[in-house]
Amino acid sequence: MLTSKQKKFLKSKAHHLKPIFQVGKGGVNENLIKQVDDALEARELIKVSVLQNCDEDREEVAEEISHGANAEVVQLIGSTIVLYKESEKSKKIELP
Repeated sequence: MLTSKQKKFLKSKAHHLKPIFQVGKGGVNENLIKQVDDALEARELIKVSVLQNCDEDREEVAEEISHGANAEVVQLIGSTIVLYKESEKSKKIELP
């Protein structure tokens, strides 16, 4: 569980990032969760964009992805989800 200070720090780190995944009409599936998990292992902090044609609510999408990938939801802003998961092999981000 992230503290508010850690979330603020991660939000500032994520500000310049571009979303690397898009959730659309197909919604959240096992393949998407696997790819997000792999990306989090490599980068630790990523953005996911929820497209307008997605049938699910953005909060549900964030919950499903974070639960499936064992990640933390840092922020939901507009249709963008910011996710964080500490890397086991190559830790890059040092939390305050």
